[in-house]
Amino acid sequence: MSDVRVTIQRDSEREERVVTTGTTAADLFQGERSVVAARVAGELKDLAYEVADGDAVEPVEITSEDGLNILRHSTAHVMAQAVQELFPEAKLGIGPPIKDGFYYDFDVETPFHPDDLKRIEKKMQEIQKRGQKFARRAVSDDAAREELADEPYKLELIGLKGSAADAAEGASAEVGAGELTIYDNLDAKTGDLCWKDLCRGPHLPSTRAIPAFKLMRSAAAYWRGSEKNKQLQRIYGTAWPTKDELKAHLEFLAEAEKRDHRKLGAELDLFSFPEELGPGLAVFHPKGGVIRKVMEDYSRQRHEVSGYEFVNTPHLSKERLFEISGHLPHYGESMFPAIEFDEQNYRLKAMNCPMHNLIFKSRGRSYRELPLRLFEFGTVYRYEKSGVVHGLTRSRGFTQDDSHIYCTKEQMPEELDTLLTFVLDLLRDYGLTEFELELSTRDESDKFIGSDEDWEEATEALRQAAEKQGLPLVPDPGGAAYYGPKISVQAKDAIGRSWQMSTLQVDFNQPKRFGLEYTAADGSKQQPVMLHRALFGSIERFFGVLLEHYAGAFPAWLAPVQATCIPIGDAHVPYLQEFAAQAKTKGLRIEVDSSSDRMQKKIRNAQKSKVPFMIIAGDEDVANGAVSFRYRDGSQKNGIPREEAIAELLDVVERRVQV
Repeated sequence: MSDVRVTIQRDSEREERVVTTGTTAADLFQGERSVVAARVAGELKDLAYEVADGDAVEPVEITSEDGLNILRHSTAHVMAQAVQELFPEAKLGIGPPIKDGFYYDFDVETPFHPDDLKRIEKKMQEIQKRGQKFARRAVSDDAAREELADEPYKLELIGLKGSAADAAEGASAEVGAGELTIYDNLDAKTGDLCWKDLCRGPHLPSTRAIPAFKLMRSAAAYWRGSEKNKQLQRIYGTAWPTKDELKAHLEFLAEAEKRDHRKLGAELDLFSFPEELGPGLAVFHPKGGVIRKVMEDYSRQRHEVSGYEFVNTPHLSKERLFEISGHLPHYGESMFPAIEFDEQNYRLKAMNCPMHNLIFKSRGRSYRELPLRLFEFGTVYRYEKSGVVHGLTRSRGFTQDDSHIYCTKEQMPEELDTLLTFVLDLLRDYGLTEFELELSTRDESDKFIGSDEDWEEATEALRQAAEKQGLPLVPDPGGAAYYGPKISVQAKDAIGRSWQMSTLQVDFNQPKRFGLEYTAADGSKQQPVMLHRALFGSIERFFGVLLEHYAGAFPAWLAPVQATCIPIGDAHVPYLQEFAAQAKTKGLRIEVDSSSDRMQKKIRNAQKSKVPFMIIAGDEDVANGAVSFRYRDGSQKNGIPREEAIAELLDVVERRVQV
């Protein structure tokens, strides 16, 4: 047997090793149970891969992003095997790993029932304990078609080889541009075939290497994501490197479910989604309207101080406007279909920037006016598929706090720096404190318009502005808008979830397309730089994020009702009504519960409504011209003079602190 020289790469450490022909990646990392695969020349390989002379081999730990994907994709195979053992007629769709888990689509006669999921999970546990080996083998297209003749969806994927990743979400886990491979699940003792699936891999060495998993739910899903195709049944699951991590994840999901803004919105009477309106279209109830108004008023106040000018634009326009801006050819699928009248097509507004360009263009502009900062709470409409609509955070009609800044190239760096600082400070005022920045740039795709020079200049200006904030900066190649690069502000909520909030985009292209210009100091005509900025993203989405962040218990400045007055007895109602009237003259939002409910029931109702303060009064309070405070945590402060009580409420509201 000849010698084979390999390099084992661990971060910055390199180890040269001489091994014999036939040595596998598993042999290199023998005894390292956390290693589940290897990376060779940038490609992920099974541990069964036989190393070749000159290979640089990097271990892939199960806790790494790649390792978790391999664990979860392997578990998806086990689930698919369990389904076909229990439901032999089931046909296989696609089963990729996803964030925190996996799914697999099946064509079955009747939808899966929760009891079915219990049976499938039990069968998966049996398969896991058998320790079946995952074995890779390459096959020709014709051989794959012959082997998978009874799997129509797999046959379709084989026909899409090379473009499957574009044709269906998750298909890249099954079919690439190169050779096809099938993974066999083999009996650990006999080597007999137990099950097989078309798959690129890699996989864990055996089913016994799956430490912890759970099936979560089932749902309907169209084949290849198209409503024109057959509806399949999708089962979602999750898998983790340890049972403790699985337990922590399930506890996290339970907490996230309690915070679901759709559930809280109904419980707190904030908003609803009437069926008569259609998916993704919300109506705000009076209490939700109060929160929204406070959010908008504070935002307007901050924008006024920062030199923004307010504009308003209509909800629809001639289709030609979006052809000029480039949105129709590049963004048309996300716009509602044309509305024809007066012998021409109109479109519901999907974005505000083209109309702001018309405002800039409405008259001659001088360099003395720049930077010109236009701001609008502009309602837009996006055609989101019904399957992805999700409450306020993914809707079809929403209001953007949209700003477009027109400036010179010389002003651009300072404007971006000021703009990003403004955005982050305002988000902090709403109680979000943990951020990272994502820099989205172009790639080689033909979807991007404009010159390389403009893109490089815009990208560098954004990078410099981001770096000044001292926050983590994450690259996002290919994620830019078609007209320019952008920075996205990612904010973490109270339970550690990351939400995309504000976006800042540099655009040299729309000013060109609209022929925007200003008169420079030397009298020449120059093209302005256009900066796009949505601070909240949308009022609705930001509302939903804050609702989940605070679990419905808004700080007093945002709460629809800042205090509920609770009388100990009916005789104390007039006294509290007088107190409430006095507080309202100071701008406080206070209610008096004069219902016939007992005092303890009134306290429970206020707690359920997540009111920041309860103000209680009895005989002693009335005699002393005082009230008692009861806080959200159940603690109480008694005998506070009325003026001091109002002052404390005002102080908490003005400082925007949580209680």
